[in-house]
Amino acid sequence: MNTAATPFPPRCRHLVTLLITLNLLTACDMDKTKLPAHMQELPPFDPHIASFECQTEASKVPPVDAQADDWFLEARALEDRTTSHEDREYEQIVKLTKLAAERHHWKAMLNLASLYVERHDPPNGEDEAMTLVSQAVELGIPAAYDRMGTYYLNGTGVHVNPDRAYAFLQKAAAMGNPHSMHFLGEKMDAGGDNLKPGYWGNIPIAIKMFECALAQGYGPVAEELEYMYAVPRGVDGMPLGKRTPETLNRVMRALHEGVKNGCKSCADSLFLEFARPSNLESMFVPFIDKARGQRYNMLGDALSFNPDRRFPNLDKILPLPPAVLPPWDGTRESLLAAAMAVVPAPATPAPTEASLRKGRYFLDSAYAFRPLAETTDALQAPVAGYWQPTAPQETAEVRTFLAKIAPGLYGKGEAFEQPRAPDGMGSKAITSIVWQRVLTVRNDGGAVAPRTALRLSRQVKWPSPQVECAGNKQCAVTGTWQPWLTPGHPLEQEVNHAWRQRWLTTGQPFPDPKRDWMLPLDSAELKWHLLEAETPKQK
Repeated sequence: MNTAATPFPPRCRHLVTLLITLNLLTACDMDKTKLPAHMQELPPFDPHIASFECQTEASKVPPVDAQADDWFLEARALEDRTTSHEDREYEQIVKLTKLAAERHHWKAMLNLASLYVERHDPPNGEDEAMTLVSQAVELGIPAAYDRMGTYYLNGTGVHVNPDRAYAFLQKAAAMGNPHSMHFLGEKMDAGGDNLKPGYWGNIPIAIKMFECALAQGYGPVAEELEYMYAVPRGVDGMPLGKRTPETLNRVMRALHEGVKNGCKSCADSLFLEFARPSNLESMFVPFIDKARGQRYNMLGDALSFNPDRRFPNLDKILPLPPAVLPPWDGTRESLLAAAMAVVPAPATPAPTEASLRKGRYFLDSAYAFRPLAETTDALQAPVAGYWQPTAPQETAEVRTFLAKIAPGLYGKGEAFEQPRAPDGMGSKAITSIVWQRVLTVRNDGGAVAPRTALRLSRQVKWPSPQVECAGNKQCAVTGTWQPWLTPGHPLEQEVNHAWRQRWLTTGQPFPDPKRDWMLPLDSAELKWHLLEAETPKQK
């Protein structure tokens, strides 16, 4: 889905800048009636903020239901960018995305809004998309604030209002949304000698936003760091120094990291620098190397066909200098296979008690239950998913009885089945029922099992014996390593991703979570797991 915020046309930028700065634009009455109260008043956009604290989006979003995530990934696979629009099964894509969105899968909610805007589920359109994004905002999802800002910029379901748009984007960036950081940072990185209407000079904050977005795996932002890193600059963009080998090395490394995380323009820049530099004196790479350039060029082509691709193991086939280029057979397939994420082949789970039940109490054996703190005393389910009755105010006997009732599956707005006390306890309806929401999680005992949409990773077998290492130790084996936190860890949603894995050589240190990912996590707390070891042919 293309959710990028569109810059203002040149003829409008000067007026927009003036109005934003003076905070003179006001929202239309019809716009405010569509927004919940906590969305109607946002601090006005301030491009001259003196500080910015890096927050991560994954720390703000609701926990993801595993069954909903599988529906979402299945829908994304059907929406594969390599398939033409005419050949995509949008009816099934919408169906699966709706199922996931109904369980508050935040990515599915926003994707469903895009499907509505693109008219893939008539009669749902922009108004329904606006309602859905508003619900996501109520859940505190940073990307929903970003999407709302985009809607106000483009007039999607609302009147165009740049003032509100920038306020939403500023809120999204403060909450950790990488896209908003990229958009606003690009507006604040103007040079003092070339300020354009609609752009501002606040280089230190722009850099912080770019670095925070890149640390979350948002690759496109790396392109902005080329200008930021090459020459040290002041707040207004004026140079404070000269290009040095150290600053140019930072540029090269930032763009390389961008390629890992899907930045096509970064791959194109590195291709040109290594293979066809326009000016030998201003190169940011140490030497011309057409073989390296060829590999970046092929990766850039792959990203142009499918921007969803990620190459976390890029260093396996294309390490930065001074490392020697490994052998390669010259085919696109082998280059992409080496650089993409790897995932372990899933194990077949044994039948569970829930998988033997019927009706609303059935749960596929691929999943298990994890109760959430979310509760309701309503008579209907406020969110689709599994719910279990509790009665905190009742006797221990009643609470024990209710604990034996399995979580049941309810649609949004569906009436709960009110349990009755068994014989011997009066056989009457139990009052003061509080329903507790129950999340589905993978029934794998917390195994290391990163997941991606179809064709965005390569499946591998676990090496034997299995190897793990603490993050503060050196890598003992050359290969692909996956960071993993145990289920329930507060940073689980930020770390346990396939794009976090890295190809490391023997003796090479693991990434540092605080330095490289801007996460409040000590290296010693993090376990790394070997997913694929280097084979003799690769040496």
